Amino acid sequence: MDGLQRRDNIKKRLLESDEPITGTNLAKIFSVSRQVIVQDIALLRATGTKIISTTNGYIIDEDKEGFTKLLAVKHTKEQIREELETIIDYGATVVNVMVIHPVYGEITADLMLSSRKHIDDFVKRVEENNCIPLMRLKSGEHYHLIKASSPKIFQLIEDDFRNKGFLV
Repeated sequence: MDGLQRRDNIKKRLLESDEPITGTNLAKIFSVSRQVIVQDIALLRATGTKIISTTNGYIIDEDKEGFTKLLAVKHTKEQIREELETIIDYGATVVNVMVIHPVYGEITADLMLSSRKHIDDFVKRVEENNCIPLMRLKSGEHYHLIKASSPKIFQLIEDDFRNKGFLV
């Protein structure tokens, strides 16, 4: 299989998958190195394919019907799981997390969390690697881009966050 065929097959697998696929798994599937997959992903992106690198692997952002909203929130590190579960329990997706740093400006990380399993994996990696979440750069203040099927869902999330004291 040449590179063009492999990239077509990578794109097809990502489109058909309901879950992110890691570079390591793609490398095994196509019997190439992970670095070759990273290069293939870069080439696919260069041709306009909207591939997002999440903490769980690669996905294609198909821009499915839906609405997005940026929410400004603040909470403790211990409340990360509660915050994320609140969002996904209303049927929304946490697209990313962002902070506005006084020196570096906007720092954004794609998350694409839409299930409790995604959240479990994310929180586990944060704990296992003793990571400092981006929110800690701004004393807990941060933003999430949320994607949902209707504007009503944003209102439910905001009401819940207001009750929990998470809204800025």
